[in-house]
Amino acid sequence: MIEVRDVRKNFGTQQVLRGASLRIEKGEAVVIIGRSGGGKSILLKHLIGLLRPDSGSVLVDGKDLACMDERELLGVRRQFGMLFQMAALFDSLDVFDNVSFVLRRERKHTEAEIRALVADALDRVELPGIEKKKPAELSGGMRKRVGLARAIVYRPRIVLYDEPTTGLDPIAADRIDRLIRRVWEELSVTSIAVTHDMKSARTISNRILMLQEGQIYADGPTDQILQSTDPIVYNFVNGIAAPRAEAN
Repeated sequence: MIEVRDVRKNFGTQQVLRGASLRIEKGEAVVIIGRSGGGKSILLKHLIGLLRPDSGSVLVDGKDLACMDERELLGVRRQFGMLFQMAALFDSLDVFDNVSFVLRRERKHTEAEIRALVADALDRVELPGIEKKKPAELSGGMRKRVGLARAIVYRPRIVLYDEPTTGLDPIAADRIDRLIRRVWEELSVTSIAVTHDMKSARTISNRILMLQEGQIYADGPTDQILQSTDPIVYNFVNGIAAPRAEAN
């Protein structure tokens, strides 16, 4: 469904992606882990065409995003939903208008259909009946759940998650994890997340990729990666800082 081939991306003199390659099949639940600043979110943005590689290819259903104009990219992006790290809600809009934003922009649905779709999306994230609330009235966890409702309201084929549990207390984080898992199972979407949270990674994935120095260093079933004895993978998964000599 998605293939990344030898993607390289620099920002000035900083090399972020250094030949990253991966494949993600339809219906998988994949988590990408790796050090802060290592390019995980940059890689995620390449998958949806928000960034273009300096070299290499990103293919969705066999079509190279780098060869598309903006109109073609919009058609591809319609297949994706995305939960941003801080939810990225519009503060001036209530929950209903936030969740229905894309539906109204597309002008494909009647008002009754939009209201039904929004109500269904909010019910799936366990927030029924809050359509009139503003983001400022919601907790951090609730805002993330509204962001998730907005990501799935138009039934995308692929959902991307950028650090979905960042800034949440353990209980709110667990609820988000369970909802991500539920969305994957009930809507049969392909799920791709980047996270530092190993508990979250275990819950929401069936496969883990580790990005290290701009390349995919490890790739395997969730339990296999979390139980790996490879020193680099083991230290990251278990939160162990390398000795100074090794770090250098």
